Amino acid sequence: MLIHPQFDPIAIALGPLKVHWYGLTYLMAFAGFYVLAALRIRQPAFAQRGWTRQMVEDMLFFGVMGVVLGGRLGYVLFYKPDYYLTHPGEILAVWQGGMAFHGGLLGVIGAMAFYAWRQGKHFFEVADLVAPCVPVGLAAGRIGNFINGELWGRAADPSLPWAMIFPQSGTDTPRHPSQLYQFSLEGMLLFVLLWWYARSQRPQGAVAGMFLMGYGAFRFVAEYFREPDSFLGLLALNMSMGQWLCVPMMVLGVLFWGMAQKNAFQSK
Repeated sequence: MLIHPQFDPIAIALGPLKVHWYGLTYLMAFAGFYVLAALRIRQPAFAQRGWTRQMVEDMLFFGVMGVVLGGRLGYVLFYKPDYYLTHPGEILAVWQGGMAFHGGLLGVIGAMAFYAWRQGKHFFEVADLVAPCVPVGLAAGRIGNFINGELWGRAADPSLPWAMIFPQSGTDTPRHPSQLYQFSLEGMLLFVLLWWYARSQRPQGAVAGMFLMGYGAFRFVAEYFREPDSFLGLLALNMSMGQWLCVPMMVLGVLFWGMAQKNAFQSK
């Protein structure tokens, strides 16, 4: 069995200034988004609509705000509402940990809607631009989770070659390194599939719908190997909170993709 390397969570320490690896993975995620979006606006579907790098930079600013605020509030509302109801002063204490992807997604959707309104663009034009650029950032975040030794997996058969002991779990139980599963599935594999799908001209809204379907499906599968949050456990139908939150994502993804095939989201 493997043992988690127990990385030092602090990447750089300069006196009182400490830079954590997890913070650097967020920085890598935003930088990766910018690079990919700058490539995406060169594709004919966006180049002919006047997209520029300055517009990408402005959109990234709103997106960062959406990720941070939405991710934090999503964690508060989806995972620990009772705790934060009695400790409201800790809601914005992001340095204590606690971010939720689904909350971050809602935050980004809100940011995209606001940006589209400001620019006079159709929401799904913006969403189709953004969608293929997101999974690489998700992959970076999962590497941050692995470095921190958090969000470990469920118990695994000791004979599994990559079964790993996470000392942070407080047990000697060999576990699935689910952070790396999520890095591979909802990160890199989703990126490859979406980037390939988005290279061809697609009906407006189809790429965004494919992202919701793809992420929802990959995350749903990965959750079977990830240890449920101890304060929640498994919910109805033996599904985790993450799986339940993926269900409406997949449903909306199918709905949006189907409507896109009927040109329901075409810009006027």
